[in-house]
Amino acid sequence: MLEDTQTRVRRPGWYLLGPAFVAAIAYVDPGNVAANVSAGAQFGFLLVWVILVANVMAGLVQYLSAKLGLVTGRSLPEAVADNTRTPTRIAYWLQAETVAMATDLAEVVGGAIALHLLFDLPLLVGGIITGIVSMLLLAVQNRSGQQVFERVITGLLLIIAIGFLTSLFVEPPSAGDVAEGLIPRFEGPESVLLAAAMLGATVMPHAVYLHSGLARDRHGHPEAGAPRRRLLRITRVDVGIAMLVAGAVNLAMLLVAATNLQGMTDTDSIEGAHAAVRDTLGPVVALFFAIGLLASGLASTSVGAYAGAMIMSGLLHRTYPLLLRRLVTLIPALAILAIGVDPSRALVISQVVLSFGIPFALIPLVRLTSNRSLMGADVNHRVTTALGWLVAGIISVLNVVLIYLTVRG
Repeated sequence: MLEDTQTRVRRPGWYLLGPAFVAAIAYVDPGNVAANVSAGAQFGFLLVWVILVANVMAGLVQYLSAKLGLVTGRSLPEAVADNTRTPTRIAYWLQAETVAMATDLAEVVGGAIALHLLFDLPLLVGGIITGIVSMLLLAVQNRSGQQVFERVITGLLLIIAIGFLTSLFVEPPSAGDVAEGLIPRFEGPESVLLAAAMLGATVMPHAVYLHSGLARDRHGHPEAGAPRRRLLRITRVDVGIAMLVAGAVNLAMLLVAATNLQGMTDTDSIEGAHAAVRDTLGPVVALFFAIGLLASGLASTSVGAYAGAMIMSGLLHRTYPLLLRRLVTLIPALAILAIGVDPSRALVISQVVLSFGIPFALIPLVRLTSNRSLMGADVNHRVTTALGWLVAGIISVLNVVLIYLTVRG
């Protein structure tokens, strides 16, 4: 194993990029599409600054996750299991599994909506197709390994970027309006609530769990010193580029909505946003929008299933065939579509469930990476630890507020 790790470390820097691009899929999933388009349509350029702040937060969290995997040789679920008793570990797994299934629900529903928009397929049929394609993508990972899976997911990320960035170039926003949106401010309680949703739901728990395992499995457990420092530098670049792409896609969604959809009604759902894009920018741009949404649903549900398997293996020390697990976790999403629940409502409910799991991922991550006995010379700098606790606190509080406001409303 040591020789394999040393061989990987000596590879060119570009060859070692990839794990962060898989994790970044969580930041351009169908839930992000709905939130960003709604923000632009309702408040124009007002919340541009929220996208940037959220992206910086997510970048820090994802780097800490990858660093934990590289330095300790353990994924975050494994590291949590190492420090908890069996009953606590099982309870922790139950909440993490619930969150993973809620995330999967949103992503399957998003893929089903995209197929409905593209081919007028019933949502249930679209959900089944989304599930089948996600199983094929996971079969690629099973058969060909993580690196090939990374390339496939990165390709889908590129399709997502093209799908949503195209509309930005058709009708570019005013540079002055965009610059004004960089000034942090609000306009009434509704803008505060929407900003909280954009910030609080940015960091996806399954992506935090997953990235630690992705980095470890791709690069091994390098020895302390120069080899590890090099991999950590490359990991920072990997995270930086991946989050730059994800941030650009999210910003494009908001800018397009702010430029073309502001003041329009019925843009608080993905279907309504797609119809508005078609009416204002034409059918070709709407087609790219739907293709980007489809790629988002397919990639994110595959990555979510992969994360769920890693969570189960790390916390329960049990491994089941990935495709079997994918089939089982697909059932709740298909059941929701089959009984005719409004897909936009299903997305909202899934985000509320997801919100419960965020503190359970962030708090252990910051605690573990700031533990010198565990991390050695690569322990977080005190400034990094302070920023990590600040981010964990802000996102956790925002999600508690979101849950309260959603339940109350």
